[in-house]
Amino acid sequence: MPALPARKGLQGLRSRMSRTFPPNLARLMLLCCAALWGGSYLMAKRAMTQIPPQWLMAVRMIGACLIMLALFHRSILHAMSRRIIVPALIVGVTYYGTMCLQMIGLKTIDPGRSAFLSAVYCVLVPFATWMILGRRPGMLNVVAGVICMMGVGFVALRTGTGSMALSSGDMLTLLCGVVCSVNLVYLGHYARSINPIALTFVQFAVAGVLFVISALLTEPMPNASWGTPVVIWSLLYLVVGATTAAQIMQNIGLAHVPASSAAIIMCTESLFSVSFSVLAGVETLGWNALVGFALIFTAVVLSVIAPRAASRRIVPTSSQ
Repeated sequence: MPALPARKGLQGLRSRMSRTFPPNLARLMLLCCAALWGGSYLMAKRAMTQIPPQWLMAVRMIGACLIMLALFHRSILHAMSRRIIVPALIVGVTYYGTMCLQMIGLKTIDPGRSAFLSAVYCVLVPFATWMILGRRPGMLNVVAGVICMMGVGFVALRTGTGSMALSSGDMLTLLCGVVCSVNLVYLGHYARSINPIALTFVQFAVAGVLFVISALLTEPMPNASWGTPVVIWSLLYLVVGATTAAQIMQNIGLAHVPASSAAIIMCTESLFSVSFSVLAGVETLGWNALVGFALIFTAVVLSVIAPRAASRRIVPTSSQ
């Protein structure tokens, strides 16, 4: 999850960049970032036909670390000290939990469904902030939470029977949203005092080590099927596009677009995901899914424009 949510943590980046950077270009970069994240669900789904989820994420994290180290080695190495150890472990473990739950859930549900159910983290961030940092959510956050629950209910509704049921993949994806909200709160907290690029690097590094360990313990070893075109292109997209390029565009965009506007733009990730999935013929949408997705998206937008958090909020970014 390329997430650098705290605006204060971006002040150094902002000061090094030209103040004449076109705001519309920054908005376009954020939109491209959301599109890359949206496409990552479909690409990961396709890759997992050949490669297990833990190995997929291990390669993705390690690849992203190597690219980040090549591009930002000065910032990263300068920030390496004892004080980054605890933050690295906290954000790395919670990020590992987020992505592990999401990828395992994605094996059994459609990409668009996964994206919208994962998006509940945006609604949960204010409540996670309350539990961890003691900042109470506003009334608009509570309203967003209720609307989000209604949306999940419609997603769970079985057409023709009127009953509601969530699959194991749905439940894992919703749990992914819970863990992701905790991850974002800690990222926002630590990015106030630690270089955000370095913080993201150590997050990926810790998660990558955990994915390698869990893959060695629970999944088959690498084999020739990993060399198929679908796996190679999916990995390139996930490592270079959805992780590295999206991260850079997010950083630049957040430095030149107000946090509330940036958050709304990046929330279109779920819309891109379901659009790509439908266009690729992977997913079909019933009326209940459409209503549920619309309610979840409404809740996400409400949660990112909540006035109480306008001056100190964590900008919700992708679980990718």
